[in-house]
Parts: sequence; C-alpha cells; structure tokens
Amino acid sequence: MGATDHDPLAILTRPPPNETPIERAAREEREARARQISDQIDEQLKKDKAALKRQNGLVRVLLLGQSESGKSTTLKNFRMKYSRAQWKAERLSWRAVIQLNLVRSVLTILDTMQTEMNGTTSTPTSSVVQELSGDEEDEEEDNPIPCATISGVGIIVNISRRSSLSKDSNSSLRTTLSSHHQILKLRLGPLRGVEADLKKRLGAASDEEEFDSSASLGIGPLEPSSSSSGDGNQGAERRSGNAMIAARKVKRREFGVKRLHEALENGVHALSSRGSHHGHGTRDSGSFTSDDATDIIASCRDDMKALWLDEAVQKVLAKRKVRIEDGAGFFLDDIDRIATRTYEPSDDDVVRARLRTLGVQEYSIQFEQSKGPTLFAGGLGDFGKEWIIYDVGGARTMRQAWLPFFDNVNAIIFLAPISCFDERLQEDSKINRLEDSCLLWRSVCSSKLLAKATLILFLNKCDILKRKLKSGVMVKNFLPSYGERPNDAGSVIKYLKEKFKDILKAQSSVPRTCYYYATSVTDTKATANTLKTVKDSIVREHLKTADMV
Repeated sequence: MGATDHDPLAILTRPPPNETPIERAAREEREARARQISDQIDEQLKKDKAALKRQNGLVRVLLLGQSESGKSTTLKNFRMKYSRAQWKAERLSWRAVIQLNLVRSVLTILDTMQTEMNGTTSTPTSSVVQELSGDEEDEEEDNPIPCATISGVGIIVNISRRSSLSKDSNSSLRTTLSSHHQILKLRLGPLRGVEADLKKRLGAASDEEEFDSSASLGIGPLEPSSSSSGDGNQGAERRSGNAMIAARKVKRREFGVKRLHEALENGVHALSSRGSHHGHGTRDSGSFTSDDATDIIASCRDDMKALWLDEAVQKVLAKRKVRIEDGAGFFLDDIDRIATRTYEPSDDDVVRARLRTLGVQEYSIQFEQSKGPTLFAGGLGDFGKEWIIYDVGGARTMRQAWLPFFDNVNAIIFLAPISCFDERLQEDSKINRLEDSCLLWRSVCSSKLLAKATLILFLNKCDILKRKLKSGVMVKNFLPSYGERPNDAGSVIKYLKEKFKDILKAQSSVPRTCYYYATSVTDTKATANTLKTVKDSIVREHLKTADMV
C-alpha cells in the first residue's frame, strides 16, 4: 500500500483508473479553470482588504455653509498647502477665471453707471439682467419687517422696505456723469464680447440659477430698525429701502459650472485649440502666451483704471450701494498686473478668484509622512494620511444634496461669514444672511448622522467685518441683542462665538467638542496656520475615539 493511500486528499484528487487521453485532457482543463478562478478570488480578497484598510485610514471632511461663505476658498487653501504639486500644475488654468472676474466687475460698474445716466431706480449688477414682471412694482409696506429672528439666541434684525429716492440727489449725480463717462463706456464696450468668450471657454452650466442681484454684490444692505432712529434717519432709511425694492426688480443669472476641474481644463483646451489655428494662445514652457481675450483686456487697461478710480463713478457706486470690493473675485485694484499679455496667476490670485460651482467638488489630499514621531504613528495605522474633502453647494436649492455625504464623515468644517450681519440672503432677499447661517448651524448640530463628527466652526470674513465697522456701521442697529457692547471686531467676534456655542449646547444630543476659529480665508498665510491646527485637531479627536489619548 502506497503512502498516498492514507491521504484522503490524494485519494480524492487521484485520476480515475483507465482514464483515456481525451478524458485526461478534459479533466486538466477543468482543473486549470478552477485554479484560475481560485487565484482571481484570492486577488479580489487582497484588493478588498487593501481597500478596507484604505477606507479605514481615510479622513472625510465636509465643507458646509451658505453660498459665498468661503467653502471653495478654504478648499483652495487646503490644496495649496498640502497638495502643492497638483496646485502648481493647475494654477495657470485659473487665468481665464480671474480675467472673467475682472471683466464682470467692470461691466457691473458700466451697467450701474448707465442706469444712473438714464435716471432709473433699478441697479443692474451684471451684463446679463432680467426685468421681473410688473406685478412687483407696487410692492411696498409702511412698517419695518422683522427679517432675521433666531429663536433662543436673541438675534433680531428689522428692515425697512418703503421709501423714495431723492430726486435732487439723482439729478446732481447724473450731471456729474459727463460725456467723458460715455466715451469710457464706448471704449470698454469690447469687454462684453470678452465676457461671452471667457464664459464659453470655461463651459457655462446649462442650469445657471437666478438670484436676487441686490444680494450678490451687496446692493441694498439691511437697514437698521426704525425704532432707534430719529425722523431724519427714518427718511434716509426710507430712501435706501426704496432703492432696495428697485434693485430686487432686476435679477441676473450668475455664471456657474458643474465641475470646477472640467471647467479649468476646458479653458486650457479652448485656448490651445485657438492657438493652433491662429498662431497664439499656445502653452510654452509652462506658461500661456497671449490670446484674443487677453489682448483686448490689455488694450483696455488704462480705461478700466480710469473708470474704477473716477470720483464720480465712486459716488454712483456708493449711492447705489454696489460694494464690489467686498465680494469674491475682486481684482480692480490689480488692473496693472492682471491686464497684461504676459499675466500669470499667483497663489493669492487663485485663492481670491470666484467661480461658482453647481455640483459637489471632491478632492483627495495625500499627506506626506514627516520624519520623527507624528500623529500617524503607533496604533493609528494609516489614519490621516489621505483626506477626502467635499465642497458642496451652499445655495438653498442645493442643500438637499448634502445628506448623502453625512454618512461616515469624520469632520465638518462649517463656515459662517460673520460680516454679513447687515446683508440679505442671495436667494431670498427677505432672509438675513446671519440668520441663515445660524439656522444651518443648528441643523448640523442637531443631526444624528453627524453626532460623531468633529465640528469645526470658521467665523469667516473677519477682514470685511473690520472694514464695515471702521466705516461706521453700528452692529447694535442690526442686532439689538448686541446692546451697548463695543463696536469693534474683537467684541463682535466674541459675541457671535458665544451665540454659536449656545446653539451647539442647546441642539446637540450629546456633549461634544467644537473648535472655533476667527478667519479670513483669503489671507493665505494666516489660514495655513489655522489649517495645520485643524488637521491636528481632527486626528486628535480620532485618537480619543480610539481610546489612545
């Protein structure tokens, strides 16, 4: 009896007796197929194990906040600091976006100036405007409307909506705008074609959304409660309120794209394609040469500067409450540098650029392993080496898309623009922007899906807040609960931080830690330091969950 006679497996796999050559060939073919399937299963198991390990090591961060709160700018700062190679490769692609920002600012001024010359009360804010139906022309109310009330935190803002513009003021400003301004308008006319070309190059979204123009560029801020003003101040509020009603009758479609990365690629491809046919616009040694749009912008440089620096134009903008300098994508102070044929964007330019996205932007950031002991060492494994950051649209119509991203998220970075205490929500001019931020924060704090997520709150746009307060805007006129506290940025930030803390304490189902930061995310150096602290805080919270701290 052979040794194999005691091995059940050998007996099972032994070829049958009297096996013919044909039967043997068929058996070996079946065994080969079985081995192949077994190897495929083993390989898939290895991949699944590696994927599970990677998923367990991923840090998922969700950027939340209303539209224009600074989410995309925060993402840019993350990528600039921790994904430097990819950032540098993409930086040149932003030139068309920055040029479009500059051109649209100039066209906004031209449209506002033309409206003033015409003597009408509506204030266009873009080269693409739509008049509403005449049904709203009689929309007036004698009493102030409470438009920003947050239950439990004592933030109430009243706004006056009925008034009349001063005819004498209109007349004096119209006479100030002379034939010189008409000539400037004609000379800058080609920029409308440049705007259309740049939008087409970037690939405008087919479902651009219509917003109230008055909110988008700061036209018609919320007026203080009339109860705290004298008769003279009430008259000023009424005049300003009527201007806001007129502004609401002009709406625009804000330019936006579905996918930021695709839009930037479209801009480069369009430029390269045009260059191959016209002999310019090609990419050479990592930089762009001139193209038609750039040529026109460069030729209009002096006229754009003259328009922006003109004293009469500044008076018109002040009267119409068009605060272009407070919005994202403001480059009118950089005309000399940007309106050239050899312009290449800097890091700060890209961070400040504005390109509205209609879809969810997802970016992966790989953190390099530093020398010496780190937060990634020990039992933590690979956790924290790779981050997935989601930038979701903040407009009201897009917020239903947030829910799928709540699952398994490690951290929420919530951006609340605290400079907007006197501004209206872009999508609904009856809603105060600060109220909307607080309501969103309350929803995040009370969500059971986010109960285990680390909460990080950016009290953002502190730079704009400081400028507003320095210009004389009194917070107590818009937030009566602020009382007689000092009207300085530090006191306002401290007050609002406590309000957001109160909301978290009242709405969260379990006690939880939240990290608060006063930020101006367009300040890249300061934000880089903040992001380092944020990164360490998120990993540290994970360590606490793992009982390692």
